[in-house]
Amino acid sequence: MEYETVIGLEVHLQLKTKSKAFCACATEFGQEPNSQTCPVCLGFPGSLPVLNQAAFFSALKVGLALNCQVQEYTKFDRKHYYYPDLPKNYQISQYDLPLARDGFLDISVENRQKRIGILRVHLEEDAGKLVHEERLSYVDFNRTGVPLLEIVSQPEISSPQEAYEYLTTLKSAIEYLEVSGCDMEKGSLRCDANISLRKKGAQKLGRKTELKNMNSFKAIKDALSFEVIRQTEILAAGEPIVQETRLWDAKVAKTISMRSKEEAKDYRYFPEPDLPPFIINRDKIEEIRRTIPELPREKMLRWMREYELSEYDAKILVSNKGDADYAESAIKTYPQKDKKPIANWLIGPFASIATDRNCSIAALKLSQEALIELIAFVENQQISQLAAKSVLAEMIETGRSAAQIIQEKNLVQISDTAELEKIAEEVIKVNPKSVQDYKSGKANALMFLVGQAMKKTQGKANPKIVQELFKEAIEKLKF
Repeated sequence: MEYETVIGLEVHLQLKTKSKAFCACATEFGQEPNSQTCPVCLGFPGSLPVLNQAAFFSALKVGLALNCQVQEYTKFDRKHYYYPDLPKNYQISQYDLPLARDGFLDISVENRQKRIGILRVHLEEDAGKLVHEERLSYVDFNRTGVPLLEIVSQPEISSPQEAYEYLTTLKSAIEYLEVSGCDMEKGSLRCDANISLRKKGAQKLGRKTELKNMNSFKAIKDALSFEVIRQTEILAAGEPIVQETRLWDAKVAKTISMRSKEEAKDYRYFPEPDLPPFIINRDKIEEIRRTIPELPREKMLRWMREYELSEYDAKILVSNKGDADYAESAIKTYPQKDKKPIANWLIGPFASIATDRNCSIAALKLSQEALIELIAFVENQQISQLAAKSVLAEMIETGRSAAQIIQEKNLVQISDTAELEKIAEEVIKVNPKSVQDYKSGKANALMFLVGQAMKKTQGKANPKIVQELFKEAIEKLKF
């Protein structure tokens, strides 16, 4: 029996505010444990919460960016559960009247477009953090009360790869809004996944399992892939799926049962008595909507249309807002109609150096004009692609121009046909076997000969011209 996969994702996003959701405590990451707490976030008797306006408006901004319907009337609720990192034994969250609902996010998967529904976006407070040792557990309440946005997708994701694309697309959009650091290592972006299988063509959803403890998008993809196999084997054996929460163990690459899955009734939701309901003015909603920038997907489609870039190139270049701004300026400045060469450099050698330095391409502080000057040397066949990469690295390191470095290191490419013909003749003379191999149909033999010519010229020979000269010279030889 064949089954189809149904996945829904719950993304938890810490909002980038100076103070917590319902008190004035700081939210700075990495401070001394339990140094950023007060009676409100610790739930002391008599303390009262006050809503953080900046967090509220940031949440509205996310909801609007995800094409949601913003609720004009909303409220907060108490979600009850006991856990050592939840000092009040309840969490201020939203239940039946979330801030926003019924939105969507468009993604690209293997050259096809898919729209994933957004069920709801709601605001709540984060819990604390437990640190476990062999015999002891410690609790840090600094994170308790940090404003947390929960973005819940519809169960419309059909594969682990689609889940990966949804998460990367969502993260990129959130970064453009500048409302969160989206750093999974610091816990400002976390994701739980619900996955079930059903017979192909069936309408009713299968029994789901919830996956937790995934600290990267790759881990989420791997955990979902494991669950597809695990659940398929269980169903094929005629056994039922247990509805439970499972943890991902990256060391052994498998999911492990944690506990049975709670239902909404287990949390005993009721309206938060210490916070009034909120009525959101339509004018305020439109004011916030106007602050939303051009988002990555919109930018990608525009670049494909205006600059005739491929979806692959455009998608990479727009993924980071700072890099996208740099890239667009470079693309506009680039004088040729065909923008592929500048895109290749931005995605390839330039991005590679940024990755090695663990920074964005914009942070390399090389002007677009300087980069375009270097590319011109390559296009005019004055220096080789290989030499250009080393020049680029030195330009970033020293701040000097491409022309200065090329002249100082004597990197100008040899393109003089007469000079290269002599070198080709010398290489052919000392490598008769390779010549014979090429004549016999072994194409790699020609590249060996080109390599020998490059070695003789210390990498300065124009490889395209050399290759053609070898072909012509060998064609004239008689064996």
